[in-house]
Amino acid sequence: MVWLAVAIPLISCGILLVLGRRADAWGHWLATLASASAFVVGLLATLQLLGMDAMNRVVETTLYTWVPAGELSVDFGTRADPLSLTFVLLVTFVGTLIHIYSISYMEHDTDRRRFFAYLNLFVAAMLLLVLGNSYLVLFFGWEGVGLASYLLISFWNHVPAYATAGKKAFVMNRVGDLGMLIAMMSMVVSFSSVSFTDVATGAETLPASTATFIGIFLLVAACGKSAQFPLQAWLGDAMAGPTPVSALIHAATMVTAGVYLMVRSGVIYAVTPTASLVVSIIGLITLVFGAVVGAAKDDMKKVLAASTMSQIGYMMLAATMGPVGAAFAIFHLVTHGFFKANMFLGAGAVMHAMKDEVNIRGFGGLSSHMKITFGTFLAGYLAIIGFPFLSGYFSKDKIIEVAFSGEGLQPWTFGTITVLVAGLTAFYMSRVFFAIFLGEERWDHKDKHPHDPSPYMWVPMAILALGSLGLGAVLNYTGFLTWLEPAVGHGEHPHPVIPIWAITGATLTVVAIGVALAWKMYVASAVPKLAPHSSALVRAARADLYQDAVNENLFMKPGIAVAAGTEVADQTIVDGGIEGLAQATRSSGTLVGKLQTGYVRTYASWITLGVILALALAVQSAM
Repeated sequence: MVWLAVAIPLISCGILLVLGRRADAWGHWLATLASASAFVVGLLATLQLLGMDAMNRVVETTLYTWVPAGELSVDFGTRADPLSLTFVLLVTFVGTLIHIYSISYMEHDTDRRRFFAYLNLFVAAMLLLVLGNSYLVLFFGWEGVGLASYLLISFWNHVPAYATAGKKAFVMNRVGDLGMLIAMMSMVVSFSSVSFTDVATGAETLPASTATFIGIFLLVAACGKSAQFPLQAWLGDAMAGPTPVSALIHAATMVTAGVYLMVRSGVIYAVTPTASLVVSIIGLITLVFGAVVGAAKDDMKKVLAASTMSQIGYMMLAATMGPVGAAFAIFHLVTHGFFKANMFLGAGAVMHAMKDEVNIRGFGGLSSHMKITFGTFLAGYLAIIGFPFLSGYFSKDKIIEVAFSGEGLQPWTFGTITVLVAGLTAFYMSRVFFAIFLGEERWDHKDKHPHDPSPYMWVPMAILALGSLGLGAVLNYTGFLTWLEPAVGHGEHPHPVIPIWAITGATLTVVAIGVALAWKMYVASAVPKLAPHSSALVRAARADLYQDAVNENLFMKPGIAVAAGTEVADQTIVDGGIEGLAQATRSSGTLVGKLQTGYVRTYASWITLGVILALALAVQSAM
């Protein structure tokens, strides 16, 4: 009955959209109840799996035959295993907290009921994505998530920039979708199926070249959905949506879908070291890219977005590095879902109290005015920088250990970069935390009166803060990695090229340096309200390393030129040919029409001429 987790929020969304304004008074309660009910369904399914034999924790259910097409027959069904149910619990638990938070956050919005309908649609689509029993069912949810993200990012579409941000996310995700479609076409050719079971069965005999082809195009799909290089440019603009949307998209749902796809496709990457290496390299590039951008931005929501990009990069780096790497990627994904949602909701509370201000240079000293928000944000901040024994310490450090494993120069390159980025993460997150909550108060005291939000907002923040503090330890010491084995496979623990204590020591050292540098710049020194003139690198980072300019010059402008050329060709060749044929028809008709005068003597003359010509031809034939 796990399909009910998808059906309940989907039905709730339909009710709220169909009833319209008649549901304004209670629509938010229905949507929240639907999300909570989906969590209960997922929890019951998880308990059922826990009661089964460890290596047989996979339950597939066929709802109906969806595509009966000869040799290709696709069933619409569900696959409940440790991987999918981990996502179900994360999406529904964090999603429900975000629903509760939104009750107060969107209280004065006239379209609150529609907003909650879209939240339900998002949750339903994400659950379908992770519960589908085939790549085609997954793709159905994949597209639903794309639609819901467009609707939520551009929710306040009366602002042109917000509408543009939604379109940008939608279009860039469609680029990734092309990769998914090509990968599925290759699966049909190779396996005559797109079900996870059939792909897993046939993957061992798949030629390496075919596996590489499929793996690369699956990566293209993941790059679009999880904002990985080079399809990451939409992520910062996605901050145009209400802050609860940012928490939902950037913490527990949409951007994690690409990681899910990589881990679910582990059987393919197991036979193609080339594609696996490409996935890791893309993750490595993105985690550096996001950290550099995050260190330069002054918009706190965009810093958190860049941080998400970077943290997903860590997950992508590990996702195809064997079963243990995949398990570590999911471990970090779960803890990240808590501490990143925690900080996004904290940022929303700050905006709520500071008249939607997002520039960290306009805050300072809020810790004494917003004690609850300060405490919850502190928990998320300490977790993400990897403070000892908090969530990020357990999950991110395991990925760094995997990065240091392998042969040749790769572990030294990957491992060193992941450690340095951990230090950069500590710097830019400390920068945000210190600039908002500590130091001198830089805001207008006559115009702004900061205060903690209502319990509808701070209770979800507090629950997420508790998860940020202790979830990593709980999962680490209760066998979470063993729980995932039926889905990701069993693998040996990585053997780093240097001792683990040395890795931990190096990581904590660079983290301390990052925190100290941020303290010196944003607490010990005065923070200018306007960003000072900076180096070329900082200016480039503030402009997202000119990724939009690159996209415009490499793709948008050539695309416009091709479209303009096509328009000219259409007008000249297609329209011209049709209009020329029509003109020729009209001219021939006019010419023939001139012979039809309506005068009897003219017709008699033509008859006489015809008779003379006939006689002449007859005489010529006789001679």
